[in-house]
Amino acid sequence: MTREELPNLAESKLTALVVDDNFVNQSIHQKLLARLGITNEVVCNGKEAVDAHCSGRNYDLILMDMDMPIMNGIQATKRLREMGIESKIAGVTTRANEGEKKEFMEAGLNDFQEKPLTISKLLSILHKFDFYVQT
Repeated sequence: MTREELPNLAESKLTALVVDDNFVNQSIHQKLLARLGITNEVVCNGKEAVDAHCSGRNYDLILMDMDMPIMNGIQATKRLREMGIESKIAGVTTRANEGEKKEFMEAGLNDFQEKPLTISKLLSILHKFDFYVQT
C-alpha cells in the first residue's frame, strides 16, 4: 500500500495508547498510527496504562503488549475491563502459544495480532473495530 493510498483518519479524531516496554516497538507503533493521522501516546507497562485511565485519559484504541515488567498485558487488560474501560484493546505480541493467546483474549481483548505490527495489520484492526471502512 503506497503512502497515497493510506487513509488519513485525522478528521476522525481517533486516539490510541501504545503499551509496550520495548522502545523499538513503541517507535514503530507510534509511526504507524501517526501515518494514519491517529493521535497517540506511549506508556511502558500495564500499570502505566491503568494509571493513565485513572487520571481521566481515554483512548479509542489500545495496542497492548503481553510481556512487560511491573504489570503485563493480561493483567492490565483485565484491570482495565474491571474498571469499565470500553476502549478497543488489541493485543500485540511477539510470542504467544495458543494457551497464552486464549488467556490474553479472555482477559478482555477485542483483537490479537502478532508482531511485527505492519500498516496492513493496523488497518485490519481499525476495520474490524469500524474505525476505518474502506470505500
